[in-house]
Amino acid sequence: MTLTEGQTSDYRGARLMLAHLPPAREMLADKGYDADWLRKELAERGIKACIPSRAKRKNPVPHDAILYKQRHKIEIMFGRLKDWRRVATRYDRCAHTFFSAICIAATVIFWL
Repeated sequence: MTLTEGQTSDYRGARLMLAHLPPAREMLADKGYDADWLRKELAERGIKACIPSRAKRKNPVPHDAILYKQRHKIEIMFGRLKDWRRVATRYDRCAHTFFSAICIAATVIFWL
């Protein structure tokens, strides 16, 4: 996991995580990650990108709609994290304290 500023776009945050990706066959992501450089990097690593194209893209890139439906599991996880009021409203000013709260919440959610 990594924590970026609130106004940072999704695909710029992905650039920070790209070097740390574990081996995988596919990557599921939403439209916020639609960038040609990201698709290229994933292809070079042998990872199939399942990312829908942004609405403004001139030539939409096809994606596996059936596989993309599995992304709901990720959305459920974020919903469970936001059940924790401290995480949802970001009480903490310091990034390291906020990140620690996310890690604690994720650990408890995992064990429940």
